[in-house]
Amino acid sequence: MNSTASLPIGILTVSDRASGGVYEDLSGPAIQTYLEDRLSTPWHPVYRVVADEIELVSAAIISMIDDLGCVLVLTTGGTGPALRDITPEATEMVCRVMLPGFGELMRQESLKYVPTAILSRQTAGIRGTSLIVNLPGRPASISQCLDALMPAIPYCLEITGGILLDCYPDKVKVFRPNKK
Repeated sequence: MNSTASLPIGILTVSDRASGGVYEDLSGPAIQTYLEDRLSTPWHPVYRVVADEIELVSAAIISMIDDLGCVLVLTTGGTGPALRDITPEATEMVCRVMLPGFGELMRQESLKYVPTAILSRQTAGIRGTSLIVNLPGRPASISQCLDALMPAIPYCLEITGGILLDCYPDKVKVFRPNKK
């Protein structure tokens, strides 16, 4: 990819009600706003809303990465213990390797705000060379979790696929070992 190209980043909202038009999706736009504020690398969103169906979620992730070239897919919703919450299972189905540390950090961060964070099943994994991260469904929680994760995401993309993703240094202190 040349240096002037815009990186595609997937934003996938998993919600029966948002996909059915019962209410407006606020979580997907919250992710986009967060990324617009923090990423200095040119990028563009690939946005989708799907119902809480494992086949729909896994197909959307596969399409975003395999067909549309997304280097990063951020999902929101479907990570709790309710019967219809299947986002972690759909993610695991399409990944070659799981990265449980992402979920551990998100739960640790969320516990600072709500005791129910222990109910969360957020996770992350790699498909091909792309990173998939399951975020919570509340916009405030999305920002809190991404603040904790973002210092590691660019390095993860660099070592899995040679993707250079940079952030505004006054907003995110990206960690890259052995870089001066």
